[in-house]
Amino acid sequence: MGVFLTILHAKAESAGREVIAVDPRNTSRSCPACGHTAKENRPTQEKFHCVSCGHQAHADTVGALNVLRAGLVRREAAPA
Repeated sequence: MGVFLTILHAKAESAGREVIAVDPRNTSRSCPACGHTAKENRPTQEKFHCVSCGHQAHADTVGALNVLRAGLVRREAAPA
C-alpha cells in the first residue's frame, strides 16, 4: 500500500470512517438514473448527458455518486 493510502486509512480509522476501494472504470460514463454506460454520455469534461434516458448532471457529481454506490455494494457484500 502506498504512503497516501496508508495515511488515508489511518485518518479514516481515527475519524471512525471506513475506506472501501472500488474500481473507478466507467464511473463518470455510467448513468446513475438508468445504468447506461457510454463514452458519449460525457460530451465534455464537465458535462454528463445520458444518451439513453437524457439524465443530465455535472460529470464529477455523477462519478462521485457512482463511486459511492459501488462502495456501498462492496460493503454490503463483505463478510461481517
